[in-house]
Amino acid sequence: MSIGHVTVLTNPLSGHGNAPHAAERAVARFQRQGLDVCAIVGTDAEHARRLVRDALDTGTDALVVVGGDGVISLALQELAQGSVPLGIVPAGTGNDHAREFRLPTSDPEAAADVIVAGHTETIDLGRIVDGAGDVKWFGTVMAAGFDSLVSDRTNRMSWPHGRMRYNVAMVAELSKLRLLPFRLAFDDGPEVTTALTLAAFGNTRSYGGGMLICPGADHADGLLDITMAHSASRTKLIRLFPTVFKGTHVNLPEITTKRAATVHVDCPGINAYADGDFAAALPVTVSAVPQALRILVP
Repeated sequence: MSIGHVTVLTNPLSGHGNAPHAAERAVARFQRQGLDVCAIVGTDAEHARRLVRDALDTGTDALVVVGGDGVISLALQELAQGSVPLGIVPAGTGNDHAREFRLPTSDPEAAADVIVAGHTETIDLGRIVDGAGDVKWFGTVMAAGFDSLVSDRTNRMSWPHGRMRYNVAMVAELSKLRLLPFRLAFDDGPEVTTALTLAAFGNTRSYGGGMLICPGADHADGLLDITMAHSASRTKLIRLFPTVFKGTHVNLPEITTKRAATVHVDCPGINAYADGDFAAALPVTVSAVPQALRILVP
């Protein structure tokens, strides 16, 4: 497609504050190549969503997000099942969307060139519907269980700062590790009760900055890849972490995998997180929605 006008949304906090500089470099590249650029920065998430909606209503050839997976998630809520494509200038800490689509992660000019070239791919998105009927879209992985308990604890903590806060929360949750009573129904099948440490539902392969939790996931097959861990052994869970970065954990006896288009998920007191952010309290119905997003790719 021909790209002549882009709206650039920046999360100024992404990448420990590096996103504004990346945005400046990308915008300068767009302007040198003759594109019209409208730059927007929200004061908070809701303000940013309103600015995106205004841009889509006014008309733009692409919405370009400068930041990490969190601000991409914000954009997906407005772009899902629409015609305007998403462009990504990676400037976050995890960059799992960028990794999935082979985008340059440390060169804003090269990422801008991908957008100017105008090559799009149509992909699936994950959709979460909670008990109240509210919808949350995601691009990478929804997780519930140990992962979400760690995220819950991290969000409650005010110290330490940065990645260390997450690490402290993980150690604290490891000390309380237990099997959780999940109830799952895959597609039109019967409800299954099973004890799990965690469950991950992948539209793409990785989360958490490159952990290949669902290594066989295909973002265009209309299915979610589900990875379930069944062990409450701290030793086994700690040993599992290095294998997740290679995707070989799925060969371990305490891991079960499955594919489904739609899954109903419940576990008392557990929240679901998607694209790294809080999504909803369980129960939810999570599904893969085919051809829900156009994305600019190399």
